[in-house]
Amino acid sequence: MRLRRHYNQEESTGIDLAPMLDFVMNLLIFFIITAVFTKELALPVNRTGASSGSSNKEASSVLVAIRANGEIWIGDRIVDVRAVRANIERVHAQKPESGVLIVADKDSQAGILVQVVDQVREGGVENISFAGTR
Repeated sequence: MRLRRHYNQEESTGIDLAPMLDFVMNLLIFFIITAVFTKELALPVNRTGASSGSSNKEASSVLVAIRANGEIWIGDRIVDVRAVRANIERVHAQKPESGVLIVADKDSQAGILVQVVDQVREGGVENISFAGTR
């Protein structure tokens, strides 16, 4: 008889999974709620390709070069960052279908690049491509 009672007690004992399921549900709710608040800000980038169609696009693009020392070149002239918008508006009025190709030196400051992109967008051009120099 004693063996049977001992055997019945082993069968009735088990692991209670309810606290673990509560914990997993709390984690799931936490991750769902925090995932809603994460929003990544990004700058859309059009990369220039090596295809034959891109050479025609580059030919009609306005070239804006940013040197390592902070100089901004549009065409063959050095311009101030505040004058980029006026120059882009002038060129965009002459060629409305043209885009802008921004070539930045690898040692140039990122802040100047962002200011130039902002000025180009304020000038009415949304088609902006980027390239870098070595």
